[in-house]
Order: sequence, then C-alpha cells, then structure tokens
Amino acid sequence: MTRPNRSQSSTVASYVCFAAQDWWYHNQAHSDFQLMRSVARTRKVLVVNSIGMRMPLPGRTTQPWRRIARKLGSVARLVRRPLADLPNFHVMSPLPLPLYGTALGRRVAAFVVRAQVRAACLLLGIREPVICVTIPTAWDVARGLPHRSLVYNRSDLHSAFPELAGDTVRTMESELLRAADHVLYASQVLMHREEPSVGGTAHFLDHGVDVAHFRARPAAQLPDDLAEIPRPRIGYFGAIDETLIDLELLERVAVELPEASLVLVGSAAGPMTALTRHSNVHWLGHRHYAEIPSYGSGFDVALIAYRANSWSAHVNPIKLKEYLALGLPVVSTPFGEASRYADRIDVADSPAEYIRALRVTLARVGTGGERPRAAEAEDWSWDSRAAQLVEWAERPGAPRALSMP
Repeated sequence: MTRPNRSQSSTVASYVCFAAQDWWYHNQAHSDFQLMRSVARTRKVLVVNSIGMRMPLPGRTTQPWRRIARKLGSVARLVRRPLADLPNFHVMSPLPLPLYGTALGRRVAAFVVRAQVRAACLLLGIREPVICVTIPTAWDVARGLPHRSLVYNRSDLHSAFPELAGDTVRTMESELLRAADHVLYASQVLMHREEPSVGGTAHFLDHGVDVAHFRARPAAQLPDDLAEIPRPRIGYFGAIDETLIDLELLERVAVELPEASLVLVGSAAGPMTALTRHSNVHWLGHRHYAEIPSYGSGFDVALIAYRANSWSAHVNPIKLKEYLALGLPVVSTPFGEASRYADRIDVADSPAEYIRALRVTLARVGTGGERPRAAEAEDWSWDSRAAQLVEWAERPGAPRALSMP
C-alpha cells in the first residue's frame, strides 16, 4: 500500500479530527470538539464522531440497545454543518464496526470506516489534512489516510477504562505514540510517564474553558427545575458512569448531609435508584451544553467524585475549569492533575475527609463568604489552546515512517 503523502503544503491546512465523543448526543464541552471549533475559525475542519471502543452487547454493556439506536441515529445525519457561525466546521458519523477482537476484524472495520471518511473528505475538498486522533481505536482508520501531519490528542489513558479490551487498546495506543508527529497531553502525570518512549514529540496542552459560555448567571436566570430545589445545593454536571464516578461516595454525601440538596445534571450509564431513593437527591438527567452554565450557577458547592483507579490517576477534568470559571468552590477526590489546583480546590483523600470538606465549604458559603474566582479564566480560553495546537501541527518537519496495514 502507498504510504501517506506527508509533504508540507504551502496552502492553508485542513483538519480531520477523530473524536472520542459523538457531537449529536455527548457533551460538546470535550476537548476534541472545543479545539476543532476554534481551529474552524480559520481552517476547514471535519470532525469524525467516535467510532467506539467496543461493540455494545447485552449483559456486558449498560443499555446496549439504546446505545446502538442513538449511534444509528447519528449516522443517519451524514455530513452536516451544525454551527451557523462556523461554516468551516463539519461533523460526520461513519457507520462503525467495532470488531476489535481479531486482526481480521480490525482490518475490515478500518476499511469500512476509512472509505466513508475518504468520501466525506472528497465531498468537502479536503486533501492531505492534519489528522488529529483522540480515540485510539481510530488509529487503524487514520493510518491509511493521506495527511500533512499526525497529531495524537492523548486526552485519557483509554486502555485503563473498565469494560474495554485493554490489551487491544493498549496496542493501538502504543502504535499511535510511535507514529504521531506530535503527542498532546492534557495530563502532565501521563506525559512524564510516557515521555521516555515518546521523546521530543510530547507536548503539554492544558485543557481550556469556553470563557464566554461559562460565566455565572444571576438567580433570576436559573432553570425552573433547579430553582425549586432547596439550598444549599451540592452540584455535579457531566456524565454519570458508575465505573468512573464513585456513586457510593455520592450516596454517603446524601445520607450524612441531609440538610443539603445533592443535584446531579447529566445522563447516567446505569440505574440511579440507590441515589434517587434519598429525598435530598435530585437527578435532573441530561441537559444540553447550552444550558449547563445556568445549572452550575445555581450550585453552592461543586463536586468531583472519581473512583480511585488508573484512569483517574491520569485525568485532567475539563469540568474543573468550568466550575472555577463559574466561581464555584470545589471539593474533589484525588485525580492526576489535582496538585496543580491545590490553592483553588479542596482535595479529600478519604470519604470522611470528603464529607468534612463539604461541611466546611457549605458553612463558608452559608455565612456569605466570597466564592473563589478564577482570575486566569481569560487565559484558559480554547482559542489560545487551539492556536498552540495549530502551531505544532503545521510546523515543518521531517516525515516519520509509518507502518501500514
């Protein structure tokens, strides 16, 4: 097979991003979407929605038929421009075949998805783009596409995700790390761990925040379903995945702080009855990205409650900057980048300390104590992060050899 043409064109680059999420039904705050939205202000961008990490199956995956149905609905949207103010920003959902269990399955799945991406690029006039890969299972597709440069947006240690075929994903991660021209890390912990093998291609690109979007709203603009919930409100927004979020800790918060309302905004991957049986727990379900700041503005304290595992040890949550941009005090379990925010958030190492930190923070808020403000919020913009990505991705350099399927 012919190797990708990696010549450095003098024309303005286009970008193809293999995202880890689906634009049509996941939180649009994720770094791959935010970076590409900013890049699309000056360049043509095609976002390829997540092709998945495994095949949803009954008995192995929560809500498998719902997941399959929503993916098919996403595929049916074909190629679209979802943002009227960004005509260069395009989104597509290829029909995926997550057959990662065998070498033959991987080749067939990659061929099917690659053909769809090639067709979309032809339609949009995209030739030799910068390819950004955020999900390792997209590597089999990306490696066969002509490109100007290859960027691995190393947003997570995906091989540490529960319920995944860890060895297969780990192999894809390793191949991407070797082949990428630039590896962008949101976690310095993960970057330092892998830097010996990645070398000079490693760059730290901290997460940003949509500064204009995540600004505190006045009480009169709070959503009705939130405004009717008694204060004080301990709040969380984001996906609620029991393999990553410590639901037992959240239940302990509800039980030991009955005077507070625990407000959860986000879709859940599993049953929530263990939490919602408590009268002070208010699970509001999924809300669109546009509504999230209005809900966050009504929290008195924001929380992060990750399970202690290899994934959380390397994570740098975007929601933390969103909480801080809203001016919220934050209580969190330990995570990879927590030490960088030691002067801004309370990190509790045990459930007892977590409850204690929430009590202290609620007392401070209740006495009219001033909420912390993120003075650096303007410097955290996604536009500034995207400008750095473009500088690295389009920097002239010697081609690196790729192993082709």
